[in-house]
Amino acid sequence: MRSLLTWKVFFVLIIVVSSFIFSIPTILNLKDTNNWFYEKKINLGLDLQGGSHLLLEVQNEILIEEEINNLTIFFRQFIRDENLIINSININKQNIIINLNDIDDYNKIVSYGNKNFSNLEFRKDNNIIFINLSENYKKRILESAIKQSLEIVRKRIDESGTKEPLIQIQGSNRILLQLPGIKDPERIKNLLGKTAKLTFHMVDDENQNSLLNNTPPPGTMIMQDYIDENIFYLVEKRIRVGGENLVDAQPTYEQNSPAVSFRFDPLGARKFGKATTKNVGKRFAVILDGKVITAPVIRSAITGGNGVITGSFTIQEAQDLALLLRAGALPAPLEIIEERSVGPGLGSDSINAGKTASIIGFILVCIFMILLYGFFGIVANIALIVNLFIIISLLSLIGATLTLPGIAGIVLTIGMAVDANVLIFERIKEERLKNSFVIGAINTGYARAISTILDANITTLIAAFILYIFGSGPVRGFSITLSLGVIASMFTAILLTNIIILSWFNISKPKEIL
Repeated sequence: MRSLLTWKVFFVLIIVVSSFIFSIPTILNLKDTNNWFYEKKINLGLDLQGGSHLLLEVQNEILIEEEINNLTIFFRQFIRDENLIINSININKQNIIINLNDIDDYNKIVSYGNKNFSNLEFRKDNNIIFINLSENYKKRILESAIKQSLEIVRKRIDESGTKEPLIQIQGSNRILLQLPGIKDPERIKNLLGKTAKLTFHMVDDENQNSLLNNTPPPGTMIMQDYIDENIFYLVEKRIRVGGENLVDAQPTYEQNSPAVSFRFDPLGARKFGKATTKNVGKRFAVILDGKVITAPVIRSAITGGNGVITGSFTIQEAQDLALLLRAGALPAPLEIIEERSVGPGLGSDSINAGKTASIIGFILVCIFMILLYGFFGIVANIALIVNLFIIISLLSLIGATLTLPGIAGIVLTIGMAVDANVLIFERIKEERLKNSFVIGAINTGYARAISTILDANITTLIAAFILYIFGSGPVRGFSITLSLGVIASMFTAILLTNIIILSWFNISKPKEIL
């Protein structure tokens, strides 16, 4: 018995001491971002520390329109190459409308479309051809867009410094965000509201007079300045380099003013070098989400793939722009369709209510156990305290986010934690009536109660596992705290109380128990 007790004592001591140590950062609320130990603590959820709840919707219509616009360019080029005569070609959001001059050209256009694009549908009405995307292709585009948007939103939120956000897809085209403890919700909304589509275009300085009558020559477009809405630029439609070739962007300083440095991948570097080599002395416009950030004059060829974006930036704006460029462009704009804010005051009230409920439940359970089992009840209460420290330390180690349902799980665990001890103590009572030896009753009581304890707690763990798999957010938080509580209660009931009671028996040699 003593050899078995030795390894048990050693194992239990390691667990108990470790639980006390790793509970310290959470209990004392220690803060030191450069210390690994201090960072291992429980994070409070949105309902406990306040923050923002946002529901974003991917603008699918714009995505389909862009796809139709891209297809139109190819069909226009085909019509020019084949010298086909048409009356007009127009875009109507969901389809391309081609008004033919010669109905015999219908087969040529359909043949070209089927040969080069496998996801188009054609419909003829007299001399008019309607071309639109198939429903399956639209579905694939939208599914890809929501997944890509989720990853980009996650990158932007993570780089903004928000800890433990909840980011998940909701429905077919929406993204749910819960951002606990956020101090500047407007900044986050600005980050999420920008598509961050970056392109580089040459400025057409030779035809600047067309800005006066708002009639850009073919192949050009009029763009507004990013800062001053009264300034306009005439730029080429042709994209010399796109943001998809960007691999890094960092805030920096240029002539003592905040700026953003960027770096292209090898393909982007070649495109950028080619464009700057051929256009020395001309202006190069940097366009973000349809507005010109800056349009500097190219002083010399830039062949290294590196550059700097300057403008009237504040330090925060330069940091945010670099963040957006690093995270990548959204496939389609996101619209905030629901916004809720939870103040820290409400969160504080929830924490206080949770503390009060936990303390009252703990005290009542302790009193009940002492009145019913005396010294054994005190042992059960010691195990209950250790049980709570084990739960806190485990939640701290995994960096869990505690919500109100999580607190409910802990309160429930307080009641369930003594359940195993009740089974053991009652079993010891029964064995004592049948066995004349106290030590025999204790050992048999523990041995025969284990199977019942395992059966009861494993079924609870199965239920908690199912809640975790099929639940989300607060439901998962409840299942995690419940699971950890059940595991901790089995440890304290089967091992910890056994060691304490056997140690007490070896020291005091009682004639009677319970």
